[in-house]
Amino acid sequence: MSMKDAHAARPRLIVTADDFGLHEAVNDAVEQGCRNGVLRAASLMVAAPAAADAVARAKRLPELAVGLHLVLADGAPMLPPTQVPDLVGADGRFGSNMAKDGVKFFFLPHVRRQLEAEIRAQFEAFAGSGLVLDHVNAHKHFHLHPTVLSLILSIGRQHGLKAVRLPVEPSMPGWLKPWLNLMRWRLQCNGIAHNDHVFGISHSGGMDETTVLEIIDTLPAGVSEMYLHPAARNQLTPSMAEYRHTDELAALISPAVGARVAERCELLSGFGGLQAARA
Repeated sequence: MSMKDAHAARPRLIVTADDFGLHEAVNDAVEQGCRNGVLRAASLMVAAPAAADAVARAKRLPELAVGLHLVLADGAPMLPPTQVPDLVGADGRFGSNMAKDGVKFFFLPHVRRQLEAEIRAQFEAFAGSGLVLDHVNAHKHFHLHPTVLSLILSIGRQHGLKAVRLPVEPSMPGWLKPWLNLMRWRLQCNGIAHNDHVFGISHSGGMDETTVLEIIDTLPAGVSEMYLHPAARNQLTPSMAEYRHTDELAALISPAVGARVAERCELLSGFGGLQAARA
């Protein structure tokens, strides 16, 4: 194999931080990871408390590709709770019972109308930020739900949607494969680019230096996305009480990780350069 062929065969890697905008400690970690490490993409929660700070930082980081982290569970809506009463609880926030909510999305037209309005509002908020939309994914991978994905595809088409995270990790349980195959097929039919593999699900909240190095050493061929939840402090939310955010930040800026990435794979600047494959 020639040197050119060997380089072409190297795995390609997108390194993404989720929950951009959740807290200034997250935003600080994203900025550090981009300036001093291997982080090249972030997924923005447009209705989160520190979203404006995240947007301001992103505009100072032209090398950072930013996408929409659609929140439909365990977070705040973009619309006033009175406009999406069937999506939120008494506290005005999305709940965490995704199975129950998913059934409502699928079977109840009035809930789907509220869901469509909320997804549209989040896309419009991202557009209003002035940032270029690199990709879309959903908090807790809720875009695996066929109704949510349908709305992302239809609404996203109006907002320049070009890429979506395919949450397919090698260690995922077999019962998810039909859903993932359906999602891959639908993305391809709609001309939407996606990663081939993802890493970060089974080690969510624990993507420390050792884990990241192990992932890099075993990257399969194709395009992999490795996503993390870095922050400059721990204990950000009750739902992530066990997450080691600072260890994940340390992994992103680790010289050992940087050297291993340079040695073993091609680091991509987000999803922007991917070409969609059609079925």
